[in-house]
Amino acid sequence: MPEGLSLLLPVWAGDRPDFLAEAFRSTVDGQTRRPDQVVIVRDGPVDAALAARIAELTAESPVPVDVVALEHNVGLGPALDAGLAACRHDIVARMDADDISLPHRFAVQLPIIESGVDLVGSGLLEFADEPDRVVGTRTPPTDPEDIRVRARFADPFNHPTVVYRGELVRAVGGYTDFALMEDYLLWAKMLLTGARVANVAEPLVLYRVGAGAYARRGGLGQLRAELALQRRFRRMRFTSRREYARNVVVRGGYRLVPERIRRMAYRKVVATYSR
Repeated sequence: MPEGLSLLLPVWAGDRPDFLAEAFRSTVDGQTRRPDQVVIVRDGPVDAALAARIAELTAESPVPVDVVALEHNVGLGPALDAGLAACRHDIVARMDADDISLPHRFAVQLPIIESGVDLVGSGLLEFADEPDRVVGTRTPPTDPEDIRVRARFADPFNHPTVVYRGELVRAVGGYTDFALMEDYLLWAKMLLTGARVANVAEPLVLYRVGAGAYARRGGLGQLRAELALQRRFRRMRFTSRREYARNVVVRGGYRLVPERIRRMAYRKVVATYSR
């Protein structure tokens, strides 16, 4: 018998109402296998237009919607942890408020989770402005061992595509407040516990790439977050000394190079590394 599915969707003041509506409807109304619950986490105050759109989507949804309204903006990790606490089902799917799910997304991913996997992601298509204007593809490793190897260098999952067992996520401590790297840290904690992992190479989500997407992957703030993550990985013994040194040099350097070079490096090294 199919298990229930909770959809976890965070929203904050910087999200656009029209993008949110497209994300919600594509991941709920438009699915061939719909979620059984939606949890919208309102991360701090939002303006009247966004509040009205949340209320409209909640009222018109074909499945129950719970809105977790946080008084202050706490950041993505803590907001997701608050939303997880409101999820009624153990299987939880992630979605961002400006992306688009393809209609068969859950019909593909849920049988994999139900077969005994703890975490499954998928490929995604990057688009600019309009969904039919695809500017890039992110294809993750699909073999479990390749996922584990990749994780020691780069994030092996596309966060907006993942479906996971909420019980295991809570057991390892959840996302926590690790700004900019909370999802990657969570996957590492899950892998260390022996989580059963998988990816579907097929793109199941359209990922909106706005202006400055690669610029935001660089700078001193990103470098500090990167170095903090690598130190945490080493303390956890998720990486070896050699892997730590490699990551500091390669991933740290990636944060400091000019945007044009960063774009090429991401495509040729970070997004495709396997061994």
